[in-house]
Amino acid sequence: MEKKQILTLIKEEEWLKDFSEDVTERYLRYKYSLKDIENEFGSILEFARAHEYFGVHFDKIRNGWVYREWAPMANHLYLTGDFNHWSRYSHPLKRNYRGDWEIFLPYEDYKNSFVHGSKIKVHVEASNGSLDRIPAYIRRVIQDEVSHDFAGQLWFLENGFSWSDHDFDPSDNLLQPLIYECHVGMAQEKEGVGTYLEFAENILPRVKQAGYNTIQMMAIMEHPYYGSFGYHVSNFFSPTSRFGTPEDLKYLINKAHKMGISVVMDLVHSHAVKNVNEGLNEFDGSDQQYFHPGERGYHEGWDSKLFDYGKKEVRQFLLSNIRYWMEEFHFDGFRWDGVTSILYHHHGHIDFDNPIKYFREGVDWDAVIYLQLANKLIHDFSRQAISIAEEVSGMPGLCRRHEEGGLDFDYRLGMGIPDFWIKTLKHKPDEHWDMFEMWYELTNRPKKERTIAYAESHDQALVGDKSIAFWLMDKEMYSSMSKLQSSLVVDRGIALHKMIRLITISLGGEGYLNFMGNEFGHPEWVDFPREGNNWSYQYARRQWSLADTDHLRYQDLNLWDRDMIQLIREHQVLAAAHAEQLFLDAEKKILIYKRSDLIFVFSFNVTDSFFGYEFEVPEPGNFRIILNSDNKKYGGFDRVSEKFDYATDKNRKIKLYLPNRTAMVLKQVGKK
Repeated sequence: MEKKQILTLIKEEEWLKDFSEDVTERYLRYKYSLKDIENEFGSILEFARAHEYFGVHFDKIRNGWVYREWAPMANHLYLTGDFNHWSRYSHPLKRNYRGDWEIFLPYEDYKNSFVHGSKIKVHVEASNGSLDRIPAYIRRVIQDEVSHDFAGQLWFLENGFSWSDHDFDPSDNLLQPLIYECHVGMAQEKEGVGTYLEFAENILPRVKQAGYNTIQMMAIMEHPYYGSFGYHVSNFFSPTSRFGTPEDLKYLINKAHKMGISVVMDLVHSHAVKNVNEGLNEFDGSDQQYFHPGERGYHEGWDSKLFDYGKKEVRQFLLSNIRYWMEEFHFDGFRWDGVTSILYHHHGHIDFDNPIKYFREGVDWDAVIYLQLANKLIHDFSRQAISIAEEVSGMPGLCRRHEEGGLDFDYRLGMGIPDFWIKTLKHKPDEHWDMFEMWYELTNRPKKERTIAYAESHDQALVGDKSIAFWLMDKEMYSSMSKLQSSLVVDRGIALHKMIRLITISLGGEGYLNFMGNEFGHPEWVDFPREGNNWSYQYARRQWSLADTDHLRYQDLNLWDRDMIQLIREHQVLAAAHAEQLFLDAEKKILIYKRSDLIFVFSFNVTDSFFGYEFEVPEPGNFRIILNSDNKKYGGFDRVSEKFDYATDKNRKIKLYLPNRTAMVLKQVGKK
């Protein structure tokens, strides 16, 4: 491609015309980087196979195990473990022709000691001293129950896991992802850590019944501190052993696929735990092996280390990590954590009030190239894979294809939507809710870049914040959720909880996300065991029994969510074009719009209900209410009859009874 050629992104986005050269340069940098990889390795897929070279592997030709490590600044490396009674110096590694450290263990000499389940470490002598470290590419890490020390574990199962998901087709799930964000450890009702197998047995059927087609799994990569929610990763190629074995995780994913459910990993390539004993920090003795040196390599807000995305070996480590999870565990894609932090040296801690800040102020171009290469790898490995960016700056072209001038993510998370809802609930009384603002916040996204909408995720459920249900009902959730008693606070909360979710899923994007339990208004925040709560699991679990109990109103919310999701799926709402506004009454707080073949009607009015409320529809005909938040089975008051259809008059107008705090969905069932 020549520089003179105008990329599609620039042609279609008028406001980028002044930055045509910047967008073009961004594309060319990616192309040149990809070309360098292809010239040396043949393809990016081949480049992303470092995990097949580094770490511990069995060499069939030499008939023995080989262990390799990249540690350029180290003085000496020694393999130690159960196999040599933890001798630190009996098994030295030597530099090979590439400059990597390597040791070979003949099968005949070590077949009875270097075995499945035994523990290993690597003793590294470097400028920061002599330390026992965990191999960087290790596939399994376990923690000693007594000493709490972490160590690598050899995992040589003779009969590996047998996959049976070969006929799984995720294409429909990719087109309109309905994502159930989940954490395996806290997914059970028991006060303890849940397992992969328990999740497969107890939670996957709930996800299927609820209608979600994708699970987004948090905290899969090994992390030393459980309470980090999995965001301080230490061992990037190790599925956390807290939840079970690698085979258990494969069983979970295989079962999800057999149920038609895609599985996306919450991928943390934005930073790494700073721990020296468990992680990559100062592995070869320097502060610049995997990470930037000095202040640039430290994230103050996260207290963690920042990767040097411009270094070839680091890119290869991270890209190989992506291929590993897709190939070895059949993950269908990734939700990228902290993309804004990755993209900018300032990590997004500025106001993006001028387009120049997307291209010329604080942009980490090595990081941009890395993300472009990562998405190239993901989509080359599988055309049906999904890549979702947690990105808040609004980087132009984030979800446009490479050849159009973009970064090639499939979706961006609509992070402004939950912020809008929390700010509204926190700072505005109901009578001050602004319908114009609501419409703008839920529709303000690029026409050709797909967005995952969500009212709340795990972020809003953590201690220090409140879930939407908590903001709406607070302490009343502990005393007044029985259907046998009345509470004005709960009545309001139930009504708005349903409306907020329906307007978000139908208006806010091309995909939808919900954190497990929030669909039925889980009454408690998320708080992992820590010293401050006496290491309690009370709040690190999900109380499914609340949604299963007939006399509790949590069940009403659960049923509403299920029917809402089913309706969205059946009518392909998320795959449809942006919504068309039909009517907005700012004073009465009424908003009506059409998306797909449905008409969505919302009355956020606090006190007034309206008889014969009239509005115009695109086509004349008969319309039927197919979802009504005021239906008694959803905890409503049955104020609207669903027994007859509504016909338009000669001016294409229909009249509805609109009770306060009610949402309805209409479908045309006949033409005039």
